[in-house]
Amino acid sequence: MATTQRMPDQSKKLCNFATLTFGLLLAASAARAQLTINVETSSGRQVPIAIAPFALEANAPQNITPLIASNLANSGMFRIVNTAGISNLPTEPSEVNFVDWSSRSTEALVIGAIKPLADGRFEVNFRLFDVAKQNQLATTSYTVSASQLRATAHKISDEIYEKLIGEKGVFSTRIAYVLKRGPRFELQVADADGFNPQAVLSSLEPIGAPKWSPDGNKIAYVSFESRKSTVIVQDLVTGQRKVVASFRGDNTAPSWSPDGSRLAVSLSKDDISQIYIVPANGGDATRLMQSNAIDSGATFTPDGKDIIFFSDRSGGPQLYRVPVTGGEPKRLTFEGTYNTTPRLSPDGKLVAFVNREGGKLRIATLELATGQRTILTEGPLDDSPSFSPNGRTILYEDKSGGRGKLGAVSADGRFKLKLSSQIGDVREPAWGPFGSSGAR
Repeated sequence: MATTQRMPDQSKKLCNFATLTFGLLLAASAARAQLTINVETSSGRQVPIAIAPFALEANAPQNITPLIASNLANSGMFRIVNTAGISNLPTEPSEVNFVDWSSRSTEALVIGAIKPLADGRFEVNFRLFDVAKQNQLATTSYTVSASQLRATAHKISDEIYEKLIGEKGVFSTRIAYVLKRGPRFELQVADADGFNPQAVLSSLEPIGAPKWSPDGNKIAYVSFESRKSTVIVQDLVTGQRKVVASFRGDNTAPSWSPDGSRLAVSLSKDDISQIYIVPANGGDATRLMQSNAIDSGATFTPDGKDIIFFSDRSGGPQLYRVPVTGGEPKRLTFEGTYNTTPRLSPDGKLVAFVNREGGKLRIATLELATGQRTILTEGPLDDSPSFSPNGRTILYEDKSGGRGKLGAVSADGRFKLKLSSQIGDVREPAWGPFGSSGAR
């Protein structure tokens, strides 16, 4: 079956963009979710997949198969084969009739069971079959509590997605964003499907620029609680907060080193905004370069050896690259007079950034190997890009229309969506890494 093979690059970009769409589309109908979605563009081949209701599922506190079906269908990469009216749906491998499923134009089949255990937990198992080849692609069993059933559905969805599409999905990851409602600012952390949103910080003073630590257990952000900008690191498991940059002047734009030991920050303690390196636990700040220009928005390369930032040293803000050890920066952008807020893709091949032309702020990417620039969005007020952990999708802030919302665009710009909150303005997204846990 062709869908069990690794897909070409163009399809990869669609499928990985779809891993964002899947869950956040769920948020549109979820009572607990605070984000709703409007898909602007979505297309591509869909894999026909049947998901038979898991055995004993009706007795479980959380049905899993509808969640898996929603995850996969809303990704845009799968077409769910309707099983309604089919008698004797299989729950065991011996019951699978491959010829029958093939006649229904089905390429993949999922079966499973949810068995209650004596200690109150549940054993969840599933199997994934390639219908055309009549073989089993995956089988996994989980022992979980009732509260973990939803997360288990996401894990199963991730495994199905990876087996059939050939790339890791992001169904089980988390996102963070700033929500402003009335005079209050909240730093929200939510599952990638929009469920379980939690305010890890609430303040009457502005909050901004959240960035996940590489292990997904902490977030660095800028707070104005002390009536001046300070950089704070908050442990999402314990709730403990640590001020790591509170120098004279502005303390802004934190960015984690790949090993999580340091932060690049922008400080104006020497009268002009410059880039410094500070320990993640706080301490002395080491200035990266000596410059008479405004340098800010630093982001580490995945190997931790270089930093990409923006500077007005050439007259208008442009992107530059410099070793972490210091040295002469190399200019990266030459098209346009305004390019800021760089963010590196996880593989280090692309830089997402904010470009302004014709009065419009737009999200763009720069391919570091070739210098090719691609404009991804139309604006007019797009900002704060953040890559998904698989590098195929970019979340960003869309400030148009009077209410702040989040946008998402595939790394090739072909697929777009907008997410909004009915209770406030949503801003400055940050997508957590694989394995991000946060305040569940």
